[in-house]
Amino acid sequence: MACSGRFNRSEKMDDVPLNKIPSLKPVLLHGSLEVWIYEARELPNMDMVSENLRQCVTLLKTCTMRIRRVERSHHRHHKIITSDPYVSIQVGGATVAQTRVISNSQDPHWNEHFHVDLAHFASNVEFTVKDNDVFGADLIGTVKIPVQNFLDGNKIDDWFQVLNSYGKPPKPDSALRLSIEFRPAEAEALCKDGGGVPNTYFPLRKGGMVSVYQDAHVGNGLLPEIRLDGGKVFEHGKCWEDICHAILEAHHLVYITGWSIYHKVKLVREGTRQLPEGGDLNLGDLLKFKSQEGVRVLLLVWDDKTSHQNMLLKTQGVMQTHDEETKKFFKHSSVQCVLAPRYASSKLSWFKQQTNADAHGPRQPWHDLHSKIEGPAAYDILTNFEQRWRKAIKLHKFGKRFRKAAHRDTDDSLIKIERISWILSPSATQNPPDGDPKLWVSKENDQDNWHVQVFRSIDSGSVKGFPKSVQEAQNQNLVCRKNLLVDKSIHTAYVKAIRSAQHFIYIENQYFLGSSYNWPSYKNAGAHNLIPMEIALKIAGKIRKRERFAVYVVIPMWPEGIPTSASVQEILFWQSQTMGMMYGAIAEALKDAGLADSQHPQDYLNFYCLGNREPKFGSDPPSENSPAENTPQGQAQKFRRFMIYVHAKGMIVDDEYVIMGSANINERSLDGSRDTEIAMGSYQPHHTWAGKQRHPHGQIYGYRMSLWAEHLGLLDDCFNHPQSLECVRRVNELAATYWHQFTADEVIKMEGHLLKYPLKVEPNGTVLSLPGNESFPDVGGKILGAPGSLPDTLTT
Repeated sequence: MACSGRFNRSEKMDDVPLNKIPSLKPVLLHGSLEVWIYEARELPNMDMVSENLRQCVTLLKTCTMRIRRVERSHHRHHKIITSDPYVSIQVGGATVAQTRVISNSQDPHWNEHFHVDLAHFASNVEFTVKDNDVFGADLIGTVKIPVQNFLDGNKIDDWFQVLNSYGKPPKPDSALRLSIEFRPAEAEALCKDGGGVPNTYFPLRKGGMVSVYQDAHVGNGLLPEIRLDGGKVFEHGKCWEDICHAILEAHHLVYITGWSIYHKVKLVREGTRQLPEGGDLNLGDLLKFKSQEGVRVLLLVWDDKTSHQNMLLKTQGVMQTHDEETKKFFKHSSVQCVLAPRYASSKLSWFKQQTNADAHGPRQPWHDLHSKIEGPAAYDILTNFEQRWRKAIKLHKFGKRFRKAAHRDTDDSLIKIERISWILSPSATQNPPDGDPKLWVSKENDQDNWHVQVFRSIDSGSVKGFPKSVQEAQNQNLVCRKNLLVDKSIHTAYVKAIRSAQHFIYIENQYFLGSSYNWPSYKNAGAHNLIPMEIALKIAGKIRKRERFAVYVVIPMWPEGIPTSASVQEILFWQSQTMGMMYGAIAEALKDAGLADSQHPQDYLNFYCLGNREPKFGSDPPSENSPAENTPQGQAQKFRRFMIYVHAKGMIVDDEYVIMGSANINERSLDGSRDTEIAMGSYQPHHTWAGKQRHPHGQIYGYRMSLWAEHLGLLDDCFNHPQSLECVRRVNELAATYWHQFTADEVIKMEGHLLKYPLKVEPNGTVLSLPGNESFPDVGGKILGAPGSLPDTLTT
């Protein structure tokens, strides 16, 4: 395809054969593009074929029908049928942005702005103009802007000729008007002085408080004491117990949204505080108890399309989330429970990975991260719930459209807190830059003060309340994507936090895959999130500067499901492709810096998983349900080993910034128009490197050290300097020891649970199977995974 150039109507572009276009060497675009797509002119009518076919069918009608149509035509205007154009932006083989569709226009005006984060190798930025159709889209033409034209920061603003697949304009004057400007990543930083993450729907909120938790409950005395700045000690919170007290103390509303809400769960099992009346109830009865007190209780639960609870069909569902069971439990109570699809705008919401529901093996323990937010940011979480609830109710009523309530545009379930004088709520008319101080729960001079920002992955198919106009959507930092408005600020937050990191990054996540456009052997999976590539580039940049930097990533031994199944094997394959891409980039940086002979990629980046072994105490009584010894469950019981499933979704940067929420590091969670997710990013302004001029020892430091104490079974002085080579090698030494204990024939009690992820990394970055450990112990399944025949969209 010929490269597109600037032109005026009076100019005539010579036909340039494709094979004579000089090939440009791809260069790294690491930073952000500010792109404005204004309008196009003289686009062809791509719907003429459809119109001609319609006219041919019309000729086959009877004369009577034709005469009646002619008579009616005197009383109405004929509707023009023409192209429905939109523009996609591609960089390095990845689609990074799309405009909305303009119906029936050959001279469309979009006037849309895009802020696009990039970590791609590319020679051109391509603007592909397409005609939207019922079944896909037809190519109209492409504009190619060579990267060298704007890499120096110059802003380009002009008309560019649109060329079709033959390198010719579909019409003589077909053109696209756009502007483009590049900003390198070095010029961007996460503002921890009050600005927060820019270009997001919710701004940074001051005057907040954050409590961080590891797992549902941490017993007293189980973890060592961790000293913080100011003589304080990190407090190991008890998440479920705090949730129970929060519900019991509620006076007006309890809104809960979740992937799974099981009414039989008991929140407090080892209480450390006296519980008020009702505290000993299970979750379902507790919510009914509060609802009977006059508290508004609303539940928004993920709707598993494979579960059913009716007279004709009763199934638990693939994921066994108890959604139908929970809905039935609250049916005749004042608690309102609504089932909502996880992503309403997609047709793939029924698909989830098959889980191992075999009753013979005990369910492995889970490890998770949690947080509690108080102050102004809590109102942003309330806004998210209200937007989602209104949409879910609308979909629910549409499904029951024959009821009278189906035609109401409003829902009375949500409490209008702004009408209750004794409830503090954000001002609708006054919104100062630092937020409304009356909502603050801590003062700015308080050493324990937090700044908090809420992020989401969600689109207009899952919320009600997004603006209708393009300009208003852009003002709220929503991205247009064909016929949707998208909030993908979780991805933005991760990218900005990684780019701002100076010393180390610590990640715990249920999945870790992305940046597929740069994978070693399979680049078309569509997992375009930047997080793995951003981490690799951060490390490479530090190597070039001869500065220490370390990244620790904790993931499950295998994703939830059966490790030998096609879906899990494909996810593991994507994961190994991601790791190989990252290690390859680090190895290349070491080679370029002349350090390949003295340093190894694992001096900078390491992956881990969690596992445990439990020696028998006495002899287990025989059971009729005991699994056969030659089954995976039988082997697991024989050797007394099991993985600790990492369900966490969080990242700590430099012990001063934390991101935590529901989003995995995969395309499903970060795309914005697939799974709906929420997260928070927060820091303590009095505990930053810039403010302390040294390593801060605030709550985030204490949280990271507490997690390491749990995983490694001890605290070492080198853990205070996680970026140091000494710390990296000490953690790797412990993880290798625990992996040996985990896989040994002899069953011994493990003091720590952090295992090295069973892969071998060559000095050149190649990722191989660990000799003797090509498959997972007991249960099987290739650790490197294998590509399958499932659509990539379902496993990325």
